[in-house]
Amino acid sequence: MSFEALLFYFLATVMVAASIAVVTLRNPVQCALSLVLTFFTCACLWLLLRAEFLAIALVLVYVGAVMVLFLFVVMMLDIKTLPGREGFTAYLPAGLVVAVIMLAELIGLMGARKLMQGGGVRDVASEQGLSNTEWLGRTLFSDYILPFEIAAVILTLAIVAAVALTLRRRPNVRTQDPAKQAAVRKDDRLRLVDLPTEPGSKQS
Repeated sequence: MSFEALLFYFLATVMVAASIAVVTLRNPVQCALSLVLTFFTCACLWLLLRAEFLAIALVLVYVGAVMVLFLFVVMMLDIKTLPGREGFTAYLPAGLVVAVIMLAELIGLMGARKLMQGGGVRDVASEQGLSNTEWLGRTLFSDYILPFEIAAVILTLAIVAAVALTLRRRPNVRTQDPAKQAAVRKDDRLRLVDLPTEPGSKQS
């Protein structure tokens, strides 16, 4: 078995284990760290397949932007079931494990790159005289347009479901109703009271 095949199986195992940890761990912060590891490992797989644009887009968009949003939502939830939420030291072991695994993946990718430069790996984009990004765009929107649209619909449904889950009624929580706020009238909020003045009282 070649080094590239071993690296592929290693990355695939790590990604599957990290994705399972996302849905099985009870700590939201550890779930977020596992999701970061999942995205990063998927980007490493794309690099192994010479899809550099997909790898960079995955790191920049998901790891850099979406995960920041996820962590912001986790902090805004104010979950009181977290043990040791007072400091970051409780999450230091999980963070170190994720960092070490990422470092091992990067070292493995550097070794795979050296083997690829020696030849023996087919580069379809170079064979057609196209860059990786141009070949990816043409292939994605011509040969795989139907799976691409299906994935877009699934992601849209996931967004709608996430919004619907956040609209549940919770006790002792103040919420806003924009429809009632827009339909309010002055008479509903302001009442003028005519108080009779007493004889001999001074008007201020």
